[in-house]
Amino acid sequence: MSIQFFSKLSQNYIEILEDNEYYDVTIEAGEDPNVKIFRAHMIILCYRSPFLRRALAPKKNNVLAHIKLSNISPEIFQIILSYLYGGIFSLNERDTLDIFKVLIAADELLLQELVNYLQNYFIENEIEWMEQHFELVHRTTIKSNNLPEIQQFCIDFMAKSPEKIFKSLDFTSLPENSLISLIKRDDLQMKEIEVWEHVLKWGLKQNENLISDPDTWTDDDFKMLENTLQHCLPLIRFYGLSPKEFLHKVRPYKKLFKQQFYENLLNSYMDPDIEPNDSNISLPRNIIIDGIIATTIVNLNITSIISRWIDKVDFNNKFSYLRELYLPYKFELLLRGSRDGFYPNKFHELCDNKSNTVTFIKVKGTGEILGGYNPSIWKSSGGWSRSLDSFIFSFKGKDNFKDPFLSRVKNIDKALYYYVNYGPSFGDKDLKLSYNELIGGSAFSTFNYNICQQNYYEKKIRDAGNNFNIEDYEVFQINKN
Repeated sequence: MSIQFFSKLSQNYIEILEDNEYYDVTIEAGEDPNVKIFRAHMIILCYRSPFLRRALAPKKNNVLAHIKLSNISPEIFQIILSYLYGGIFSLNERDTLDIFKVLIAADELLLQELVNYLQNYFIENEIEWMEQHFELVHRTTIKSNNLPEIQQFCIDFMAKSPEKIFKSLDFTSLPENSLISLIKRDDLQMKEIEVWEHVLKWGLKQNENLISDPDTWTDDDFKMLENTLQHCLPLIRFYGLSPKEFLHKVRPYKKLFKQQFYENLLNSYMDPDIEPNDSNISLPRNIIIDGIIATTIVNLNITSIISRWIDKVDFNNKFSYLRELYLPYKFELLLRGSRDGFYPNKFHELCDNKSNTVTFIKVKGTGEILGGYNPSIWKSSGGWSRSLDSFIFSFKGKDNFKDPFLSRVKNIDKALYYYVNYGPSFGDKDLKLSYNELIGGSAFSTFNYNICQQNYYEKKIRDAGNNFNIEDYEVFQINKN
């Protein structure tokens, strides 16, 4: 059995620090006019700090060792010395900025134990402070090799609020690896054309002899910038730009790109029905746009595709999902089955006499998404109703929208069917939620007869059987933004 008397040991070492008799090192901390010289002991400093071990190489002829630490203020170095000698550091009554300065000093002096402790402290307790002082946090930690969690916080925060880096900071001074970590993210909240413009600006900054007008560049100039941006160019989602953006913002720099890539890209803008030959095309970023749609079934990519079909914008182009999101509408939630119930009477109560509605249905067991657009209204009775522009659709899943399936109405006189026992009913059986009295139930019962088969619309929208069960469904009314 052993007894550890660390408290007394720590106190003795603090007393050594305060003793001016046996020191063999002087350390000058701070910059004019705030400079202080500390007396210390080489053997302690060398064993406690790898940085100081290198800085305090033994001097010949018993010359007193002296080093300067101009990056560390006297006040912060005093705190560091107390930790080095006594193993003591207290957060009590310390300003958060001073604690952060201690972290940066500890990182410079390679005090990994203290670095780990303070890094965890900031991640667990001071996220709001770091957001408020983001420029300082980012600037002072970006080049460190010992602060991965705070660096990850910076990347996450920049992706969420890119204006903090692209508008408030001198982003052209970013190291290449930091820029790459940012622009590769699917959740970077920035339009793709802005990403391209800022990456181009960063590249020009690294080659300051290049002027900004590419019309004046030689082939060697283009090659020089291409080499600078070689790791960034594959991360720009050029297929997500509009034709106008491509023409004015990308075409002038076509010599930066491999010929085959540029030809594929150009072809996709000249003929949107051409399937891109590139196998590694990234989908549009997951931009968060408040107020467009509050849904548990679909995402903004699907919402964008539906909006294109409604407005007949590239509605026959099966690769429109590669383009920038098209979101001209707000989707106002009228009904959600998991919230309001799966009852015909509830559907009619909440959705009747509402025009321009979109229905989304999540199929139980498969994750498929079925749905339809009704530019007219819903009613609880009246039989057939005309519609010229209604359509039904399917997706293989919320995050699998590469193969959207669209089926427009073929018989406009039988586009919709109104009945008290039915929920949304497109073409009677092309896509219908209903309950069947023969199976049992009433108007207050849940949908028990849901069917999807081709009759009055162009095509059947699912490959599986005609009947399906519902996991959830939502009905929205759309309005122009």
